[in-house]
Order: sequence, then structure tokens, then C-alpha cells
Amino acid sequence: MVVVDSIDIENSSGSKANIALIQNLKKSGFEVLVYHYSRKEIFLEEINCKSIKEIKFSFMYFLSRVQRELSKLFKININKQVESLFGFSFTFFNDVNSIKKALENRDDFEPDWILTLSYASSFRPHKALLGIPQWHSKWLAYVHDPYPMHSYPRPYDWVEPGHQYKRDFFWEITEKSKYVVYPSQLLAEWMRGYYYNQVGKEIVIPHQIFEKDGNNAAISLPVFLNPDNFNILHAGSMMDARNPIALVNAFELFLNKNPEAKNHAKLLFIGKPSSFDAFIKEKQMNVSQIYLSDDYMSFQQVNAMQQAAAVNVILEAIGPISPFLPGKFPHCIQSQKPILLLGPYYSESKSLLGEEYPYWSEVTDFEKIQLLITDLYDNWLKNKNQIMDRPDLKYYLSSEHLKKVITELKF
Repeated sequence: MVVVDSIDIENSSGSKANIALIQNLKKSGFEVLVYHYSRKEIFLEEINCKSIKEIKFSFMYFLSRVQRELSKLFKININKQVESLFGFSFTFFNDVNSIKKALENRDDFEPDWILTLSYASSFRPHKALLGIPQWHSKWLAYVHDPYPMHSYPRPYDWVEPGHQYKRDFFWEITEKSKYVVYPSQLLAEWMRGYYYNQVGKEIVIPHQIFEKDGNNAAISLPVFLNPDNFNILHAGSMMDARNPIALVNAFELFLNKNPEAKNHAKLLFIGKPSSFDAFIKEKQMNVSQIYLSDDYMSFQQVNAMQQAAAVNVILEAIGPISPFLPGKFPHCIQSQKPILLLGPYYSESKSLLGEEYPYWSEVTDFEKIQLLITDLYDNWLKNKNQIMDRPDLKYYLSSEHLKKVITELKF
């Protein structure tokens, strides 16, 4: 049984990773039942999915709507005070109760193990499972990111309202679950420093490559991406900590040093608006080869663009360590295109690509980034269909490796 916040593929990178994991569990031969809180009916091929209904007649639901109306009508947001007093919002508690009720009223399906999946800082399925103690001996608690925010590495580490409640909640997860699952070895080690009670329970299941049998219907590329060009693509949200300034400056320097590339080189940023948009738009006035999307684009179209790009960019936060495995890492490996990795020395992506991987730089080292772009460009001129074939990583991110990890667990 999989209990998951959302299986809406357009919701977030976390949802995409959850879907790929669920699909690969099915592909590995497991019978899978999915309870999801996507708030709408969603169907995954050959997988039994049950949409959890929100409880709308409860005291918590009433409090959550009062809070929402106060915010809407009077511009009063009391969420900080609520979380300081109770650790979580009224909406969170009502959502957890909705999930728990659905699980307790389930059909006659007796799972051998239960996997809770979430994304970002939600963890609603995990909170619901804490209230069903008879399942704790079968419980795999999947953790995408550090929790709470104070457990993040710099520059993300700030203290949230209700921090101690949240920390106690996560301690309870690591205490009562059978296994704590991380997508990254470095993240498992990082979290061990905060939750030593997870020692002996940690397993690593990376984000998955999911490949459907047969050929998918062709997805048309947007007009701004010519697959015959040297396209450097950054797909995904940059947020405040993923700083593209050095990359943009490096690309501009590359064009100045290689003027012939101006006719067929392009740097593309695809994703939701960020605090760096003003900087990028100002650069566009002098560097027309830079493209910035207006907003989010569908996963299918972005995935097609990753397949067509000459280079895919993974941009990590500026800081001493990046223990996260980016949700798009499997898509980049699947595309078989070179990855321009910009991140700290201690990074899960860097560790997986290997110490000898040539296209890595610190985020702020624009001169090195310019040299890497030049090297990638020279290789592209020699072979415009260059591929980065990594069978080791394809296996590591595959249903075959997933099955091996799961079948070796002891319950």
C-alpha cells in the first residue's frame, strides 16, 4: 500500500518522483494499492488508485475555513500563531484526519508493507500513519527533504513557527517506522546527525527512471527551441537559493569568445517566475540568445525539451553541501545528454556522476563555467548527436534495482 499526498504530475517535482516510484513498484511485480490526497480522480495505468475525500464536517475543517476567511476578508494571517501553538495548521490536521479515516475504512487489502510518500514539508501521510500503530511494523517512511527547515543545510536553514513540535513529530516518525527511506545517501547521512534513532533503519531508494514499454506519442517542441541548435536547458524552479547569475554571465562570456556560436547557441530557463527574472530579462536586452519562459510548462513538454537539448543544467543552491537528489536527475540521465552540474563539492548529484565527471563547477565560478560551456560546444560541433551513456546510473535509478532493494528488506 502506498499512501501519498499527490499523484498529480503537474503539482511539483516531488509528485513526479512519487509517480515514477509507484509505477516502478508495479513494474517490479508488486501488487500496488495507492491512496492519494490529490483532491481529484487520477488514474495510473494498471494501478489501483483511490482518491481520499477531504472531511468537510468537522471542527478542524471549520477552524481552517475561519482562518482562510480571516485572511481573505481582513488580510489577517494567523497561521504563524497557530503553528507556534500547535505545530501545524488547522488545514494540516484536517487533512491528516481525512487520510487516516480513509485508511481505516479501506477495502480488504492486507499489505505486506506500507509506503508513505510526501513532498516538500507536507508529511501528511506520515502523520496519518503515526495514528495507526498496528501498521508501524510494516511502515516505510519515505523522506524527500530534511525536516523541519532548521535541519536544512545553509542557505535554507531557518527556524519555523512550531519548530519543536515539528522536530518531535519527525522524531516519532524515525522512532516508530520500520524503515526510513531517503532518495539520497548523503541526505540519509545528513539527517542521521539530527535523528540518531534512525540508525539501522535507513535505506536509500533514489528517484526513479520510468520507461513505458513501446514508443510514446511524439510531443511537439515549442517554437523557441530548435533541436538543431546548441541548446543549454535549465528546467525547473530556481527559487531564491538557486542562483543562475554566474551561469548567465558565463554564457555571455562564451558568446563573446566564440562569436560564431551566436547564430546557433541558446541558454533557456523554463519554470515558474523567480526573484532572478529581472536580472535575466535585463541580460536579454543585450544577449538575445537567452530565453526565459513566462511560467511553468507541462511535464511532458519539458521532458521532450530535455531529450532534445544539447546540454541539461542541474543548478543547486550556493552552500557547503547539497544532500538532495534533484527530482529531475533521472530525467537528465534518461535523456543521455551531457549534464552541466553547478553545485557544491559535497553533492549527491556530483557523487553519483563520479569524481572524474568533467562538467562540474561551483555555482559562482563563472570563468570555469564558461570553459565548460566552451568544451561542451566544441564536442557538440564534432558530434551534434553526442550522448552521455551511463548504464550504471540507469540501473541505479531503475525498477530492477528498486526490486532488489525492496526484496532484501526484513519485516
